[in-house]
Amino acid sequence: MTDAGMQREGRVAVIADTTCSLPEDVVQALGIYIVPYYVNMNKRTLRDVFDVRRDDFYRWMSTATELPTTSNPGAGDYLTVFREAYQHTREMVAICMTSIGSGAYQAAVLAKELASSEMPDAKIMVVDTRQVAMAHGFAVIDAARAAQAGASMLRVGTTARDTAFDAQLLQTADTLKYLYMGGRIGRAMHLFGSVLHIKPIISMQDGEIVALGQTRSRPRAYDKMVEIIGRRVAPGGRIRVAYLHAAAPEEIAQLRERVERAYQVVETFVCELSPALGVHTGPGTAGLVWVPAK
Repeated sequence: MTDAGMQREGRVAVIADTTCSLPEDVVQALGIYIVPYYVNMNKRTLRDVFDVRRDDFYRWMSTATELPTTSNPGAGDYLTVFREAYQHTREMVAICMTSIGSGAYQAAVLAKELASSEMPDAKIMVVDTRQVAMAHGFAVIDAARAAQAGASMLRVGTTARDTAFDAQLLQTADTLKYLYMGGRIGRAMHLFGSVLHIKPIISMQDGEIVALGQTRSRPRAYDKMVEIIGRRVAPGGRIRVAYLHAAAPEEIAQLRERVERAYQVVETFVCELSPALGVHTGPGTAGLVWVPAK
């Protein structure tokens, strides 16, 4: 049995996919099972994070004239991980990114049905977070911590849903062309941002990409993010933050200084978006996900 297997033995298995963008050390420490998305580039299909390195990918993306495509895990990918988890436990919670715009949730549900005949004593719960990136990732972290503490499968799944509901993604970039090229944003918004050099504040609401505001500079965008957090948290309030970027670690320092001056950050992660998400945001993207600290 591997060390990871020993960490997982007998407790509820928590399963996520690569788009949650969790740091590898967190995945290992919490014994989380990871199912990869796929990135199709240069006539090859690569497993997100597993086969394509973030730094190589974003270096290539900066000069790409045609975007690679992505595809979600299939039912077979989830079933393979369910089988692996079944070696250590009979209860599993699969936590998926938003089902709007991705088929991973539906694939996991189908895999659950397939597993019912192959592993009849297994209990599997599938959670649609309606989130992406570390808004999804925080849900996975809290679920895995609950599992480590001995929580029931229902409690683990409910914990994931509650954290996903509380989480908020805020990010910006120098261009909207990647969202436009990937079909994630309308042509009018693409042209508006390109002509006026607008820095949009992108977020998620009920599983869909939305714009919460726009500014003329990155520093002002970061100030705006702090203001948006303040709509739900009083100055000096306690929050948890995951700083996100796509080949832009230098931007995080500017954002982090502003956030930590305004709020009491009790837990911090710095995460680089997985290539399967970076296809749509492009290199240079920076932002954060925050949740209230309970």
